[in-house]
Amino acid sequence: MTQVKYNNTRATLAIAKASFRSILRSPSAVVFSLAFPLIFIVVFANIGGGGMSVDVGVAKGCDTTSVIYKALAKNKIIHLIKDQSADEMNKNLAKGSIDAILDIKLNNSGWTALPTLPALGNKAPFEVSVQYSHASADKGAVLKSALNNIFYQIQSVQFQEIQKRSPVPLSKAVDFKETTITGREYKYIDFILPGQLGFSLLSSGVFGTAFVFLSLRITLVIKRFFATPVKRSSIVLGEAIARVVFALLGALFIILVGHFAFGFTLIHGVTTVLNMLVLCTIGLVIFMGFGFTISGIAKNESSIPPISNIVT
Repeated sequence: MTQVKYNNTRATLAIAKASFRSILRSPSAVVFSLAFPLIFIVVFANIGGGGMSVDVGVAKGCDTTSVIYKALAKNKIIHLIKDQSADEMNKNLAKGSIDAILDIKLNNSGWTALPTLPALGNKAPFEVSVQYSHASADKGAVLKSALNNIFYQIQSVQFQEIQKRSPVPLSKAVDFKETTITGREYKYIDFILPGQLGFSLLSSGVFGTAFVFLSLRITLVIKRFFATPVKRSSIVLGEAIARVVFALLGALFIILVGHFAFGFTLIHGVTTVLNMLVLCTIGLVIFMGFGFTISGIAKNESSIPPISNIVT
């Protein structure tokens, strides 16, 4: 009778198939690899895309018809608050609930939205008073920059009037030129999704592998494997294949959900997806190495989490 040679390749694939089924039936594997990352992506993608907003209180008696006020009202970053009393504004400014208090006074009643050269001598047409707070110094700097831009535009119009009326041609102090190039626009989801993808791989590679192999060791399943002709490398390789396939399917699912639901940027389309999956594979192999090591060190299941946290 001819003896059939044992096929370790088929044994490896059989172990991988059984391990993959076991992973799919494990609620913790599905939750930590798919559910948690998706929950974090949904939450942070919805709260992180609002951009900056500077809350500015408008003082009572502020000239709301001035060109400065109208320019601030058109600024999408500036949020003007007009329904608070002076005491409320001062308290909110001290607490940082509002970022500044604005008061505009008009010194020249003849000043228009497109001002001409005023006959006021050294007296400025507008008097702008702004109160800032150390509680929101960064947003105060944004408001100051917006005001300086408005002042620059007003002075540019003033300078043009002076040039028209002056018999002697006046040259500009600075010839300012600016261009805007087309660059990549980063969104909040572009930073959130890779981090959650790493969390998913870390959970599957380190914790999942360590718990599974320790369980196989405690229940003497590995010793039963050793009683068969299967090689030790086939056992490890079969488990690794199952983990890699499951993790890559999860990573692909997370990437597709992030792209189609939240606008995650795939700069080169399918090529970017493939590059990300290659990096995921490399990272998962490294994480599984930690998981195998931890499963050999740990004496029981309760010692795996602290050892894993120390290593990772």
